[in-house]
Amino acid sequence: MVHIRDLDPSASPLDYYGSELRRRREEAGLRQGQLGSIIFCTGSLVGQIETARKVPTRDFSERVDAALGTDGLFSRLVGLVLRSQLPNWFQPYAEMEAKAAYISTYQAQLVYGLLQTEEYARAVLGVDHPDRLDEMAAARMERQRILKREHPPVLWAVLDEAALHREIGGRKVMRNQLAHLLGMLDRPWAQIQVLPYSVGQHAGMMGSFTLLRFEDDPDLFYSETYDFGHMTANPQVIRERSVGYAHLQAAALSPRDSAALIARVLEERYGQQPEGDRRAVA
Repeated sequence: MVHIRDLDPSASPLDYYGSELRRRREEAGLRQGQLGSIIFCTGSLVGQIETARKVPTRDFSERVDAALGTDGLFSRLVGLVLRSQLPNWFQPYAEMEAKAAYISTYQAQLVYGLLQTEEYARAVLGVDHPDRLDEMAAARMERQRILKREHPPVLWAVLDEAALHREIGGRKVMRNQLAHLLGMLDRPWAQIQVLPYSVGQHAGMMGSFTLLRFEDDPDLFYSETYDFGHMTANPQVIRERSVGYAHLQAAALSPRDSAALIARVLEERYGQQPEGDRRAVA
């Protein structure tokens, strides 16, 4: 007889998801393999999710809802599960980001998380979290669902030119990432500016930061170090960083000129020449 791991549904969103999946499957009179056949996966995967050994995806959850007639239960739960996979210190920011009406961010090294392709995100996250890469990448993609709402937040991103040139994940990943940024141009709620190298010293030299504005709550300032996030609603900090962000916007290229620079870097640096054809430059 196969041993079934007992779960405490109150232990975590993942444990609750697993216990509910097992309960609803058994109520439907299905074995794990039978449910797996219906939703096009293995019974082993169903078992791993039921015992909280593997994190479910949104696609898996939607298929389970359809198969078990659970009226979107697992599609709703999976958002909580994926958010719980974010680092503990980052979760409070992710919750506030999801509630914000206006997001202003300056990024000194990388493309902002909400604007990353999955391949780019996996390359970034794989540096420090190779053992949890699938879960972390799924959680980052889940964050981006706020941009697909009927009324998404306004997003204004100032990217340092370094973010365009730093080759994350290889040439193909960068081609797709820069093309993704260019694809945001038709979104009226999204604006992207590039802060060119030629600016020299600027108001963001202390590092990346984000300002969140809400309909009915105080503004928030957020910055982070290697493994710690700092978030504050201190009016003095908000005032100073808001002024600093305005200076960054003024110094950066216009959205139109920024798009032209992104397109140029895409073509010249990450064009279609074979990977092995790159020549060293002395």
